[in-house]
Formats: sequence, structure tokens, C-alpha cells
Amino acid sequence: MLLLQAISLAGKVRVNAILPGWINTDDAGDGVLRPEDHAWHPVGRVGIPEDVAQMCLFLCDEERAGFITGQEFVVDGGVSKKMVYPE
Repeated sequence: MLLLQAISLAGKVRVNAILPGWINTDDAGDGVLRPEDHAWHPVGRVGIPEDVAQMCLFLCDEERAGFITGQEFVVDGGVSKKMVYPE
């Protein structure tokens, strides 16, 4: 579906998707997360909203990302590459 939209809208807009993983949106901060929650991520921490926002900003930058369309960007700290999920 994404690729079809990217092709049908070519020349008008670029179509990409951001697929976030575990993003801590708790306003209380890091207190609810355990050290093992962070260690489970290959990058060593649980994601924060700013991680997703940075990908959005990158994709909106015509100079840096103007040649990118029809793509899916996984923002999950490398977790999906592990293929193992905690209980």
C-alpha cells in the first residue's frame, strides 16, 4: 500500500512511514523503567518521543531526504533485528 501511494503521488509528495518501537511517553520520566528494559534494546535504552521526532524532521528536510519515497523506517533501537521479545 505504501509503495502504491508513493508511486501514485509521485511528483506531488513523498510518502514514507515511520514505525516506532518501544517509546516511553510517560511524563513521569524514567522511574517506571527497569535497567533490564533499557538493556534489552541493542542501543542500551528505551526510546523517547524525540527519537521519532528526529526521524520526522529528517524526512521533512528536502535537501537531506528529498530522494527518499516509498520507504518504511523502523525506529526501535534495533529490537526488531533481535527477533526476541521479553515476557
